[in-house]
Amino acid sequence: MWLPNRSGGHTGPPPQRWVMDKNAKLPETEEGTILFNVDPIIVKHHYEIDYLHSYAQDSPFFAGLAEKKLLGSRCTACGCSYATPRCHCMECGAATDWFELPQQGRVHTYTTCHFGGEAFLEETPFTLVLVEFDGVDTLFLSRLVGAEPDEVAIGMPVQARFLRNCKFKPTDVYFVPA
Repeated sequence: MWLPNRSGGHTGPPPQRWVMDKNAKLPETEEGTILFNVDPIIVKHHYEIDYLHSYAQDSPFFAGLAEKKLLGSRCTACGCSYATPRCHCMECGAATDWFELPQQGRVHTYTTCHFGGEAFLEETPFTLVLVEFDGVDTLFLSRLVGAEPDEVAIGMPVQARFLRNCKFKPTDVYFVPA
């Protein structure tokens, strides 16, 4: 074993020398990069990936969207109700059961998004709302369509709508003014 000693030197046999290739290089292609700007540098980069994703215990929520239903979670012990999927209560930790949410609610708060992920770029600007439902303890985040940003108000009644062809995504449900 090669160990440092108190005087700054080492005891034991010297470490084995590594064989290194000081001329090693990463493989390169002849592809260039499209440069749109230099200050700041802006480049075009295509990115695409397919993956399998399991909704696991949240699967009933997404199956509900296919049936044009909003499902929330209710604690089996303390009764706390959630507008979004929860396997266990955030208040007491007990298991939850599914229940059907109303499809009418009110805008609790909102924001206008002037930039979004790839799925929303063609829709920008768009409005996101937190919807409150009577008898439910938490809020539901969704898009609001059919109202200009300056027409949206806290307390405004809204109605759930569903995509005709379910994609089993959170964006399968959206809200419109009621």
